[in-house]
Amino acid sequence: MMKSITVFCGSSIGTEDNYKLQARLLGQALAKQGIGLVYGGAKVGLMGAVADGVLSENGQVVGVLPYFLQTKEVAHEGLTELIIVESMHERKKKMNDLSDGIIAMPGGFGTLEELFEMLTWAQLGLHKKPIGILNIDGFYDPLIEFVQKMVDHGFLKLINQEMMLVSNEVEDLLHQMKNYVAPEVEKWIHKESV
Repeated sequence: MMKSITVFCGSSIGTEDNYKLQARLLGQALAKQGIGLVYGGAKVGLMGAVADGVLSENGQVVGVLPYFLQTKEVAHEGLTELIIVESMHERKKKMNDLSDGIIAMPGGFGTLEELFEMLTWAQLGLHKKPIGILNIDGFYDPLIEFVQKMVDHGFLKLINQEMMLVSNEVEDLLHQMKNYVAPEVEKWIHKESV
């Protein structure tokens, strides 16, 4: 059972109105299903929209924010809990520790870095959580094609590609995540050494 999901997404709103709408709808869907949100703690961009969606349905939201971003006045002030950490790496680790699954929405370098670190940790056997991509309006189509190219050229195993759950619909993605069974992979390294 998923009690909380980490959402990685842009601190910008993007160019399409549907990005913000879907972020809010994702937040509302999480709250309605009793799933808490763990996210980057900001009030801006898609990050703020997904948090506001959860809060609009009286859901639980935990933000994890490095102290240097808090000083730039981007912290969301209406959260259930705001955890301040020292570094971006500590932020990702804390977000992973607090959640039962991960969703990536549209975003930039930071979102991609967070998504791929979670996929890498799953590939290494450090966690068995479902990792979903909410592919709003085909935003992630080129990335999905590129991941297929990694498989086709022998740099990624098919079993690892299948760890990436993809849908353009919130409810379908949550359904996939709830029914996800992680592949059995041999641990290359142990969590303590990361």
